[in-house]
Amino acid sequence: MTERQLVLLATAGSFVLLAGAFGFQALGYAPCKLCLWQRWPHAAAILFGVLALTILPLRPAAVLGALAALTTGAFGVYHTGVERGWWEGPASCSSSGGGLSGLSAESLLPGSAAVDPVVMCDEVAWQVLGLSMASWNASASFALAVIWFFAATARRPA
Repeated sequence: MTERQLVLLATAGSFVLLAGAFGFQALGYAPCKLCLWQRWPHAAAILFGVLALTILPLRPAAVLGALAALTTGAFGVYHTGVERGWWEGPASCSSSGGGLSGLSAESLLPGSAAVDPVVMCDEVAWQVLGLSMASWNASASFALAVIWFFAATARRPA
């Protein structure tokens, strides 16, 4: 594959993962704070890919795409650890962190516009083959980082 094809493949991969996240949200799986953190690097990777294929030098953009994929992969590993109880997650969305302690009684009343519903980061909303969405995102994102790396280091034809 050429470096342009690799960039296109990696960009499409982040697009599919991000679209999948929004698809699950449309099906009623509300994202937690860590789920949202995992989305931003995919958006950045898509942007780097589009820019690499249009106006930016391909190799530096591919390096940035790889860093974005590694970042979302790292967030996925962190989120997986929170879900499995390997370490504590953010206090604002983890059961063990007392996530509701900073909220006033008024903001917890039904119909209050003060807060959005809290989606717990340490609860698995969906899984397949024993892996949660965070785990699948981490695995796919690290695979995309490899593709980005190959795009950044591909030999140009002489």
